[in-house]
Amino acid sequence: MRKDGLIQKTKEVLLMIQASPFASAASQIYFPIRSVRSVTHPPPGNSHRSFVKMNEDASLDAIAKQKKALRSNVRKELKLMTRAQRSLEDIAIQDIVLEASWFKSSKSLCAYVSCDSLREVNTSKILSAILCNTAEVMQATDPVDLFLLPGLAFDRSGRRLGRGGGYYDMLLNKYQKLAAERKWNQPLFVALSYSLQIMDEGVIAVTPNDIPVDAIVSPAGVIPITPAAFERM
Repeated sequence: MRKDGLIQKTKEVLLMIQASPFASAASQIYFPIRSVRSVTHPPPGNSHRSFVKMNEDASLDAIAKQKKALRSNVRKELKLMTRAQRSLEDIAIQDIVLEASWFKSSKSLCAYVSCDSLREVNTSKILSAILCNTAEVMQATDPVDLFLLPGLAFDRSGRRLGRGGGYYDMLLNKYQKLAAERKWNQPLFVALSYSLQIMDEGVIAVTPNDIPVDAIVSPAGVIPITPAAFERM
């Protein structure tokens, strides 16, 4: 994407967030946009601050490179899955969700509309079941019990690797703050994952802005991770 396109996209996201009811939950939004800087001598009195900043930038760059490499590997693996394999896993994952007590007991939820070209776990069966059950339209200011989330990879400690835009992390972070501000119960963050997308613990590098998930649903079953997941699942 050209630089001017990235700037325009950032402006659009900022406008969307500022216009949403979630905007009051946080006063600032930070985008992990890398910029090119010239190396200059730090002004007197700021050498320690600059040194720390340089270390932080180097660390974030290293994490970004690790994430990029992992994204590339996972995308290649997903492309190797046949449509039949994906269909079998899609059905298994959705059946597990639809039969789960934690799903049935949720009064309100947010679920993504799956994109086939991105090789996301299919959610059409879940969405159809919800809409056929005389679902009511939620308001943006209503509390949410459950988020069903996509991703490129997940590990058994709850780390989630997204596609690099940071939009889900931003949304979940702002919702958590809004829930705390309004004294709502915190929602359960549940990822839907193909078998090959589940990594060993610690494989996925993270930054402070990355929001972990509470549980993962794969064709083999549910993997509860946080105390909230063990309590509700």
